[in-house]
Amino acid sequence: MTETAGKARARRTSKDAGLTIERIYTTEGVHPYDEVTWEKRDVSQQNWKTGETIFEQRGVEFPDFWSVNASTIVTTKYFRGAVGTPEREQGLKQLIDRVVLTYVKAGKEHGYFATDTDAEVFEHELTYALLHQIFSFNSPVWFNVGTKSPQQVSACFILSVDDSMDSILNWYKEEGFIFKGGSGAGLNLSRIRSSKELLSSGGTASGPVSFMRGADASAGTIKSGGATRRAAKMVVLDVDHPDIEEFVETKAREEDKIRALRDAGFDMDLGGADIVSVQYQNANNSVRVSDEFMRAVEEGGDFGLTSRKDGSVIETVDARELMTKIAKAAWECADPGIQYDDTINDWHTSPESGRINASNPCSEYMSLDNSSCNLASLNLLKFLRDDDTFDAETFQKVTELVITAMDISICFADFPTEAIGETTRDYRQLGIGYANLGALLMATGHGYDSDGGRALAASITSLLTGASYKRSTEIAAVVGPYAGYARNADAHKRVMRKHQAANDQIRTMHTMDKDIHGYATKAWDQVVKQGEKHGYRNAQASVLAPTGTIGFMMDCDTTGIEPDFSLVKFKKLVGGGSMQIVNLTIPRALKRLGYAEETIEAIVEYIADKGHVIDAPGLKPEHYEVFDTAMGARAISPMGHVRMMAATQPFLSGAISKTVNLPESATVEEIEEVYIEGWKLGLKALAVYRDNCKVGQPLSDGGSTAKEKGQQAQAEAAPTVEYRPLRRRLPKRRTSQTTSFAVGGAEGYLTAGTYDDGQLGEIFLKFGKQGSTLAGLMDAFSIAISVALQHGVPLETYVEKFTNLRFEPAGMTDDPDVRMAQSIMDYVFRRLALDYLDFDTRSFMGIHTAEERARQLETGSYEASGSEDDEDYEGDFESYSQSVAPSGKKHDEVESTEPGHEGSEHTPAGAGAASARLAGDDVHSSAELLEKFQGKTADAPMCMTCGTKMRPAGSCYVCEGCGSTSGCS
Repeated sequence: MTETAGKARARRTSKDAGLTIERIYTTEGVHPYDEVTWEKRDVSQQNWKTGETIFEQRGVEFPDFWSVNASTIVTTKYFRGAVGTPEREQGLKQLIDRVVLTYVKAGKEHGYFATDTDAEVFEHELTYALLHQIFSFNSPVWFNVGTKSPQQVSACFILSVDDSMDSILNWYKEEGFIFKGGSGAGLNLSRIRSSKELLSSGGTASGPVSFMRGADASAGTIKSGGATRRAAKMVVLDVDHPDIEEFVETKAREEDKIRALRDAGFDMDLGGADIVSVQYQNANNSVRVSDEFMRAVEEGGDFGLTSRKDGSVIETVDARELMTKIAKAAWECADPGIQYDDTINDWHTSPESGRINASNPCSEYMSLDNSSCNLASLNLLKFLRDDDTFDAETFQKVTELVITAMDISICFADFPTEAIGETTRDYRQLGIGYANLGALLMATGHGYDSDGGRALAASITSLLTGASYKRSTEIAAVVGPYAGYARNADAHKRVMRKHQAANDQIRTMHTMDKDIHGYATKAWDQVVKQGEKHGYRNAQASVLAPTGTIGFMMDCDTTGIEPDFSLVKFKKLVGGGSMQIVNLTIPRALKRLGYAEETIEAIVEYIADKGHVIDAPGLKPEHYEVFDTAMGARAISPMGHVRMMAATQPFLSGAISKTVNLPESATVEEIEEVYIEGWKLGLKALAVYRDNCKVGQPLSDGGSTAKEKGQQAQAEAAPTVEYRPLRRRLPKRRTSQTTSFAVGGAEGYLTAGTYDDGQLGEIFLKFGKQGSTLAGLMDAFSIAISVALQHGVPLETYVEKFTNLRFEPAGMTDDPDVRMAQSIMDYVFRRLALDYLDFDTRSFMGIHTAEERARQLETGSYEASGSEDDEDYEGDFESYSQSVAPSGKKHDEVESTEPGHEGSEHTPAGAGAASARLAGDDVHSSAELLEKFQGKTADAPMCMTCGTKMRPAGSCYVCEGCGSTSGCS
């Protein structure tokens, strides 16, 4: 399986002199640090549930365009040294230098660069790309590289276990060390004899599920002993294992236990005092299914469960019934997922060295047993020019630069076990990927679940992997192919041709994906031709990981391959405070779709108010799909997620970390259909999550315990006091004003009468001819509203209910303060809000005068704190604009983000700025903001570090507050 280091060195001496590194972003003689403006910030982090300050470091140095969230997470997660000591890192320069200079030194020592000048260019380009958030390495690189700690660079590990007690106990030990280091591991338990087979002593074997208990308890103990996140692990069992049914139902039965204990009054929330009594909660479970099994499911045939000792059939089951049990368990508790064994191994580049049996915890890395993979992800939005074209040439160059760095890291990396180190050094598996696909699709006017969106995603993914393997052949020409290549050469070249053939099958639809596909086609041609001559440096090159913490480091709107989580986001401000803003890609998308500035402004304000685009003023229904999200009113359909995965899977060495979300109303049959379609569409792995299926997942006040029910019953038995509102009549002589208006060409009159204190007390609407039915209805409506106002119903209640109400006549108005209206009611109550509500109240509803909007565009800020005389708002919003604008520029002057052209052009942000509003004190993340819009608790755990509601990232969860993840990347 391996070759000696001596042979590898001997082979390298006959290779080329080294790589020539070309400049992408940098200028000769100018260091990247000298091209940006630096500022010092105070970083503080609190636990929102307890109010406790959990971290504080003052005077940390970051570029002025890095958001507060990015700088906070990097400072708390990645800076090394004890806070308050001279050893503590004080800024981003130190962090980047610690990593980059280690890579440069190793590259020189191992002969990667043709000259010292090439090494310097490599250093500057890598520094620039990290500084400008164009890509990021996975977290272990930032934790360990350049420190006195072991230089572990991998986040993902695959272990192995055999059918012996020594091997099982060694599994516990190795997994424990990996968890202790904050990483995750996966393994396949199928070699362990089932509980239906005999031991050599004559007794009955315990079976793999029994041994899972010990491993689960170990993981839980290590987590609670020091780590602040759940242990990340994956347990896989082959579908033909005799204990497969027990394995499938294991976590579902534990979920029943959680319900029973919860109803008895025990604290069964994730992290609760009593949840530790429940087993198997520290792992993701997956069933490894074969094509034979899936065909038997389709045909309704029988399927044999085989002995681990001699392969004989121990039991025959109905394949369709077993698949239904798998789907039912997933319906009940989201486990198990599915891994498609034959598809995985058909794309295996090193089959002569062993099969692929398992994956890492998030299911994106799949390779040989006892191996590891280091990850890095590119920020796709950084390659989108201001003219909405994708810079495919720069994307390819950056991919090649990053792959070079990732391969260099294996030269100096440390590994948790010698077996893992040996396999990784011999096969050099890499996992380059990307983030912000969802944001890129939205910004360019592509629906996530659309043919155009899938064509663009497929083209980008094909170019990513094609460029990676192209550079892999070039590195092989310099320092030799991976040690295991010789025995796997035919298989590896076959897989390269499969990727190339899949690229040829892409059907482009627009100029953007056509151009990217052209670069991908050229890259794959070079991969196949150069691979014949030089071989490949890496057995694997690409995966699509969750990009949790590093996604925040790059200020990404979306993670991995995921669509946008929601249209309204939570943002922190420098110096404290927070805002809720409409995603800045939305105005860009609307502009690309051809909408006028006035319409864009109206749509953005509607989204800020409602959190979705349904019935947004002026938005065409055929464009709704562009703004579909993972959660919310227009959530992407389950098959929409599956189809996107299928579009990109043929261009990945590994797999995709992603969960297919289903509504709570989804059936077992629908989950079964998703699993079957995933197989037919060529996926390697698939996981599902049905809303509210897990009792112990959300830490919330959702379900009442038995104790709470008792308190509720006592409350219901108490005497009831009834309060009735009193009518406050208007004086006989009162002040009123009449406003004439026109909506969509139809004219009307609004008369509003007030009390002596100026408070609104009555309205009269005249619309249409006197005596008509419409006039009568308007009179009745006016009386009803007037009486309610006099009984104390707040005007803002009516404004909230009647604005954005849609019916004809609708369209342009003659009122400069309300440019468009969806109906007469929409106009009337917007006008009343402007005339009778204070600025704070109507600003929160997104209702502003023409003068206020003009002032906002001139200053790039909005009076968040209340009145125009408030002295504090200016500083808050200057901080806000720095934290949310592209490239860190303020809203009135956003620089071009075209790669290689930063600062070359200025364009106004336009309608997007009007969407900024103060976030409530009860909101600390985008997930909690979505809860506010939906009016229900989100299905996600609370972060154990800072108490913030986490949100999905691939198959895992990530915390916006502190960057903690429940996975391994």
